[in-house]
Amino acid sequence: MTVTGDQFIGGRSVSGAGKEFHAIEAATGNALEPAFHGGTGDDVEKAAAFAWQAFPNYRETTLEKRAGFLETIADQIIAIGDELIDRATRETGLSASHLERERTRTVGQLRLFAKEVRRGDFQELRFDPADPNRLPVPKPDLRLRNVALGPVAVFGASNFPLAFSVAGGDTASALAAGCPVIVKAHPAHPGTSELVGRAVQKAVELAGLPAGTFAMLQDSGFEVGQALVADPRIRAVGFTGSQRGGLALMKIASERKQPIPVYAEMSSINPVILFPNALRNRAEEIGKAFVSSLSLGAGQFCTNPGLVLAIDDSNLERFIASATSALSVTPEQTMLTGGICEAYKNGVAKLSGHVEVTKLSTGTANGSHQVSAALFETNGAAFLSHHALHEEVFGASSLIVRCRDENELRGVLEALEGQLTVSLHVDDGDLDAARVLVPTLEMLAGRILVNGFGTGVEVSPAMVHGGPYPATSDGRSTSVGTLAIYRFLRPVSYQDFPIDLLPPALRASLEV
Repeated sequence: MTVTGDQFIGGRSVSGAGKEFHAIEAATGNALEPAFHGGTGDDVEKAAAFAWQAFPNYRETTLEKRAGFLETIADQIIAIGDELIDRATRETGLSASHLERERTRTVGQLRLFAKEVRRGDFQELRFDPADPNRLPVPKPDLRLRNVALGPVAVFGASNFPLAFSVAGGDTASALAAGCPVIVKAHPAHPGTSELVGRAVQKAVELAGLPAGTFAMLQDSGFEVGQALVADPRIRAVGFTGSQRGGLALMKIASERKQPIPVYAEMSSINPVILFPNALRNRAEEIGKAFVSSLSLGAGQFCTNPGLVLAIDDSNLERFIASATSALSVTPEQTMLTGGICEAYKNGVAKLSGHVEVTKLSTGTANGSHQVSAALFETNGAAFLSHHALHEEVFGASSLIVRCRDENELRGVLEALEGQLTVSLHVDDGDLDAARVLVPTLEMLAGRILVNGFGTGVEVSPAMVHGGPYPATSDGRSTSVGTLAIYRFLRPVSYQDFPIDLLPPALRASLEV
């Protein structure tokens, strides 16, 4: 399968007429062939028109046909073979083994949503039969089901070129709900996006679905994405990226004649709380595991452990010694893009120069495209006084906060904004202290872990990958796991419908 620089609109491969750009090899900064051309307003118009035309048909496909379509997408992605991994490795700097795992996750979540569709529980069918003899007024017949919102715009993520991009979780859950999808491919990995987009387009064809069920647009700027969110035929948005980008899309969506939901995952520093007995018994072990999580994928995960909280004592010193030792021999890594690399270096430099912050350890990075993990420390009072210390540094950087006592540690937690995850490291003697904090943590994050780290998100019916703002724009939802389907559905009630007028799924109790 050759990368051609194309987009996909209306079941066809088309060349963009916008600004030319190239994928950049992350490890060298060299341009990769072929040239891509960004989409235009006309491309957005055509893609949205096809999606809107496809919507009435696609949303009423049988559950079996829709599930089979999702499985066919998974099969087509696997069929690309090594070419997909090779291209993604060059465009992102992520290792082949990492990307192979991500491909497995991507096809796994498509197949998981296929199972969810076959079960049909997401429809939430409800039947409340009539009672004509009820007094003082007869009771109507009421039936309810969830219906698809409409075409969804999905923005590919820079840090997950497969699992959160063209056929990632947002696309899988929207298609599962019965919504056509228009993907805005990420310009950092346009070739990878094209390969996966071609696989999805082939699956649409094999499933005999309307051509507008899927589209993918390329663009190195903001115009295509902004136009998509503003288009009245788009009814929801899935986004993973920076807080600045998410807020910009939310503003456009809120100012439309018909505002729409933007499900944006944006910013999180994912605090890790080290309890006294866990530190006393396992300080060195926890320190090594922490560095493994911190440096995984050059720290470019939204669940990266960017903050560590503990009561200041000799056992915390043991943790720090273990972590700094492990970090000092952690090799430099290539970041996803030159811009992300530069932002990380600036964030580390800002922490290094802060009057209330001490640098504990950094590795050695020799190349202009490689960076080292970094570890810093401050105290609870300083952290509470300087809001800049709460900001995310996207990459393998973390800040340890030495707290005087449990009250100061709780104060630090209560000062934090919404998070994706909070990790607790406890032993049996810590359970009473941890139990007191759980209600606070439930208000802070979408996922609370014990004796682990947030990196590594299981795709599961019980997973929540979301959290209060600014972790996500809507803390009531998740972008990972089968619960994600509900972002793209809304309930409709049918009152006193004759059987022939009811949707087939709601006819059961009226049929003889």
